[in-house]
Amino acid sequence: MEKIHYLSSLVDSLDADSIAIFNLVRITKSKILDLAIRGQLVPQDPNDEPASVLLERIRAEKEELIIQGKLKRDKKESVIFRGNDNSYYEKIGDKTENIDDQIPFELPDGWAFIRLKSAWKLISGRDLSPSEYNDESNGFPYITGASNFENGQITLVRWTPVPQVLTHKGDLLLTCKGTIGEIALNNFGEVHIARQTMAIRNIYNLNVEFLALYIEYSMAEIKQAAKGLIPGISRGDILNLILPIPPEEHQKKIVRCVQTRLKKLNAIFQALS
Repeated sequence: MEKIHYLSSLVDSLDADSIAIFNLVRITKSKILDLAIRGQLVPQDPNDEPASVLLERIRAEKEELIIQGKLKRDKKESVIFRGNDNSYYEKIGDKTENIDDQIPFELPDGWAFIRLKSAWKLISGRDLSPSEYNDESNGFPYITGASNFENGQITLVRWTPVPQVLTHKGDLLLTCKGTIGEIALNNFGEVHIARQTMAIRNIYNLNVEFLALYIEYSMAEIKQAAKGLIPGISRGDILNLILPIPPEEHQKKIVRCVQTRLKKLNAIFQALS
């Protein structure tokens, strides 16, 4: 009997240690994201082209598309800038207002803030009826929601020959109803998405992996904004996110560093599962 008690206490101790390690891994992942998004994880090269140049390129590309008739001019285009008083302002049309209360943190030199809607396209999904999809690989893949997401990857179990809302390779997929906040990159091609999923499309060849890091970093705040008896993220919750934009080369360094560190932490997490 004493041996049974000893073994039971040993198991309890191991379980407690596992929980402690699990919590430590979770806290470490959160801290890595926090440091990365604030520009404190990877040393920045002062010779990197500042984000302001990148944003000017995006504005020039927009203007060219407008001239070609491929894009309508947005009369409510957002431009975020820092004034001579060091406060942040947002200019929308002819109106300019102070947005210091919306700025999440102080930026390093060479970075800038933008609204997500200024550089990305948001696509909302649409549900299909059971007669319109199958499990026999017939047609386009069909993503219904969180059940298709696992550890940042997409699993495909349904298909449809009559797709209506297609996401493309390179889009960032985000569950927005029910189980919200699951994120994955579309790395396989055209797929129909149900209304439980949104696709964030990269229009101007920005770094979608850095965007994914920021969405993950912001997820707690996004979830707090979720509304309804069945939790849901609105289009406005995503489109109006204020994003930090580092210099292009620095974005790549941040992504590589975070991926390397998270890979090690995920290995620890899997070992505990």
